[in-house]
Amino acid sequence: MDTLEKARKCAGYLLERKALNPVLFEVGKLTSLTDYFLIASGGSSRQVQALSRHLQRRMREAGFRPYGIEGEQEGQWILLDFGDIVVHLFYEPVRTFYDLEGLWVEAPRIPIENDPPPD
Repeated sequence: MDTLEKARKCAGYLLERKALNPVLFEVGKLTSLTDYFLIASGGSSRQVQALSRHLQRRMREAGFRPYGIEGEQEGQWILLDFGDIVVHLFYEPVRTFYDLEGLWVEAPRIPIENDPPPD
């Protein structure tokens, strides 16, 4: 599975749990940190935590584990580092406040499907 396919799978897994407004950015040419940023949000901190747990489980089933996870206790902004993909999960008002999409406006947006991936 190539990195873009992996990133799209992440987005699909989040959509399985009704993630809000997922956006995928290709940032590999703008930073050496990662190839893709995936940003999504939930309507409550509990939903954000559930999104994180679900993504970790589904990615583990696909053979991938995060290198690091930050913010899971609070559920306001959870960062999951899969190396070539960094996933940012926000409680919606926190996402609006930090406006990562505005910070990465120069990064190309990659279309993602709005349906969860098939198993």
